[in-house]
Amino acid sequence: MNFNVDEKGYYGEFGGAYIPEMLYPNVEELRQNYLKITAEPDFQKEFNQLLKDYVGRPSPLYFAKRLSEKYNTKIYLKREDLNHTGAHKINNTIGQILVAQKLGKKRIIAETGAGQHGVATATVCALMGLECIVYMGEIDIARQAPNVARMKMLGAEVRPALSGSRTLKDATNEAIRDWINNPVDTHYIIGSAIGPHPYPDMVTRFQSVISEEIKSQLKEKEGRENPDYVVACIGGGSNAAGTFYHFLHKPEVGIIAVEAAGKGVDTGHSAATSKLGKMGIIHGCKTLLMQTPDGQITEPYSISAGLDYPGVGPMHAHLAETGRAEFFSITDDDAMKAGLDLCKFEGIIPAIESSHALAVLNEKKFKPEDVVVISLSGRGDKDLNTYIEYFNF
Repeated sequence: MNFNVDEKGYYGEFGGAYIPEMLYPNVEELRQNYLKITAEPDFQKEFNQLLKDYVGRPSPLYFAKRLSEKYNTKIYLKREDLNHTGAHKINNTIGQILVAQKLGKKRIIAETGAGQHGVATATVCALMGLECIVYMGEIDIARQAPNVARMKMLGAEVRPALSGSRTLKDATNEAIRDWINNPVDTHYIIGSAIGPHPYPDMVTRFQSVISEEIKSQLKEKEGRENPDYVVACIGGGSNAAGTFYHFLHKPEVGIIAVEAAGKGVDTGHSAATSKLGKMGIIHGCKTLLMQTPDGQITEPYSISAGLDYPGVGPMHAHLAETGRAEFFSITDDDAMKAGLDLCKFEGIIPAIESSHALAVLNEKKFKPEDVVVISLSGRGDKDLNTYIEYFNF
């Protein structure tokens, strides 16, 4: 079975490009050119150079000794939190800004939830001297204030999304409206493995540097390229897509995707798409989507702004439907406890998104000899206020 995108832009029955007529030229221009551009030796050279000298890659694969002792298994953390800007998002924004330049675009727009993608986009726009507009839900602007300040310092304009739940979904809607109104000179840097084809595949390819590094790093540390399990948290799914990519067709590697159950899967305050979603269309692709019986999108909820999304990328929908990946839904409470555990056991403060992935250690029993690689997708600086409020520090 194939878990990569096919030539029509589908992963099994999920994917495609469901877009208004006005956006067709933009998306089509990208579709026709992205593979050609990214395969060019000069593109590869510049991309890899920036990942090395600017982002600080390869990110370490860290053996978490005390955590491993606690859970009686071998736990490695892929330290995406150590990247410049504090998360995995920068891998993709560097790739996309180079594509945008090759296509002659002068203006960049983006959407953001937790703010990490907004910061990463503002960062590469500053690096390349391009205009940057970031759409962000009004609620996320309030709960991720440090990231909003960072975007402004980097020269970006942050525009609030005031409709709907005023979170990530609504910011995406605003960004798409902007793109429809400015089709010629604007490139939309989507931050996750979601959106119309070719976005899910393009974002996944730029993020696949994560699993590529895991292979060579494990070879050095364990004498083998493949772990027994790879684990990543999942909202739209870009860090997960990058962490899973080189293992998709290795049946001996267990793939574990961790979603946000919020206050509980069945409480009505959740973002557990694999459990609650049905096939639907959101932001230009057919995927699993939380919706009412008459097809209205259900408002998602999570304490983590980056997992607060009502759908999941089409690749992940396919992994869920085929059973290739095991999906876990982790509540706010369990994620927060797991995050604090990492602080106390390893001296690493994780993003709340990443804390969801760590919480799987309390849900699934691993064998002592298992090698479990967890993507530590981001650092906790941006979430300090949430941690402070939650634990009354």
